[in-house]
Amino acid sequence: MAKSERQKLKLLILRDYLRSHTDEQHPVSMQQILAALEGEGIRAERKSVYDDLDTLRDYGMEIRKVSGKNGGYYVPERDFALSELKLLVDAVQAARFLSEKESMALIRKLAALSSAHEAELLRREVVVTGRAKSGSEDVCRNVDTLHAAIAGNSRITFRYFDWDLQGRRRFRPKTYEASPIALCWEDENYYLVAYGVPHGLTHYRVDKMTEITATGVPRESNDETRSFDPAVYSQQVFGMFRGEQCRMKLRFENSLAGVVLDRFGRDRLLVPDGPDHFVFQADISVSPTFLGWLAGFGGRAEIVFPASAAEAYRDFLRRALSAAE
Repeated sequence: MAKSERQKLKLLILRDYLRSHTDEQHPVSMQQILAALEGEGIRAERKSVYDDLDTLRDYGMEIRKVSGKNGGYYVPERDFALSELKLLVDAVQAARFLSEKESMALIRKLAALSSAHEAELLRREVVVTGRAKSGSEDVCRNVDTLHAAIAGNSRITFRYFDWDLQGRRRFRPKTYEASPIALCWEDENYYLVAYGVPHGLTHYRVDKMTEITATGVPRESNDETRSFDPAVYSQQVFGMFRGEQCRMKLRFENSLAGVVLDRFGRDRLLVPDGPDHFVFQADISVSPTFLGWLAGFGGRAEIVFPASAAEAYRDFLRRALSAAE
């Protein structure tokens, strides 16, 4: 590109330079700005750069000046604060459904939303190797395709696979067809909730789906799909509330009040039962997930009623002890 053409880009290059190279701890001097523009093939005078800075301010970009020997210009705020980017990076690292390659690619994009100095801090804290990550590298592409199908009211077809003992893909023999309803993140995995015959509403691990195609055929719809509630579905299918529920009374040591409220909701009424315990009631299914959660507290938790649930809990514990022998 000719130098005259580069001059036309001066304002944009200056904006990008300030956003990517400065923050409150790292202002840049006028000399550094002129050198950066020179590196882009743009000759500039101080006065013209002052004018450009004023133009960027008029446009709405906040540019601050620090006086003194080590002073200069910097951009104080961005779309995301460093703490917010750190939260997002942590979420990407913890996502088991993403491969290591996909995780690193997303983290690089998140880091690019900060200054170069803050991006280095983010990259320095990244630890992905050694975590249990998906072996599939199609998740991001799958998510794009699924979102487009949901937005376009289209059914999809796809192949589904499982992992064998050697860590290799073993595809199920048929090609699935379903009406995608929603995507949800549960138990450290990403799932598609879909409707199809003969299973009705069901879910699939997104990292185990491949060859996803939007057919263009309108999605099936019925009372079940129209009243679909992601929160209720997640509780019933992924949590300890799956299966037929019963009204249950539980007794815990007082030290477990926070654990109970975190699990069952902050609006749960906890009734004191003596100086060291409390009781509460909830609609819960006597599922292995719930019984295993309860067993983790040992003698600090018990089922008061119904008697059938208490007996199911004792059977669960007896089986666990028998398996450990």
